[in-house]
Amino acid sequence: MKTDVADESKPLLVHLKELRKLLIAALLVIAAGIIISFVFLCSPVIEYLEAPLRSRDITIIYTGVSDAFGLRIKCSIILGIIITSPVVLILIWRFIRPALYESEVRLFRVLFFASLALFIAGIVFCYLIVYSLALDFFLVAGEGVATPYFSIDRYLNFLLSFLFPFGVAFELPVVIYMLAKHGLVTHEQLASCRKYVILLIVIVSAILTPPDVVSQIMLSIPVYLLFEAGVMVSRLATK
Repeated sequence: MKTDVADESKPLLVHLKELRKLLIAALLVIAAGIIISFVFLCSPVIEYLEAPLRSRDITIIYTGVSDAFGLRIKCSIILGIIITSPVVLILIWRFIRPALYESEVRLFRVLFFASLALFIAGIVFCYLIVYSLALDFFLVAGEGVATPYFSIDRYLNFLLSFLFPFGVAFELPVVIYMLAKHGLVTHEQLASCRKYVILLIVIVSAILTPPDVVSQIMLSIPVYLLFEAGVMVSRLATK
């Protein structure tokens, strides 16, 4: 039985009112997180993100009057969403929890924490290993061509274009598990199409990452290893 049988008898209007309260509460929490990030967290985070350039004696500039302020606003929004995401997720969980069976609750918890851990691992792996290699690659390629002066807003966009694809790509085992759980793929099917998967991974890595060989290879290798982990996980889903 579901955790709250009485919840099934609630009229649609009651659920809509609860959903409205959820959205308002989530927006207020995120707004508070953005303000806190702008006042306390934005400057140290920007300095930390600029560290790879400053350690290489590269000058960071901004070319527009409002570029620096716009960067602080963008950084505050991203940080605000990140630091308030646990609270928002708790609010969402309280809303959907009564409609789930106990087995679904356990599965959801496992998949949620696995997805979160893999996403963070992808971002950390990218920033600590891949990004430095890619940055050195571009700087070496530009030697003798021009003196590097990086615009701060374009630099942040370039950094985010690195981090986010790695975080998403590391979710592959969870995606494979869900597909196998619903019978859309099997362990045998996944094992028999490895060569096509390798080709697909290389193509997707070339699309997601900036146009350099280093970042494409550094994304392709861990994603393929995660695919192999997903193949093993698909056995558990089938059983």
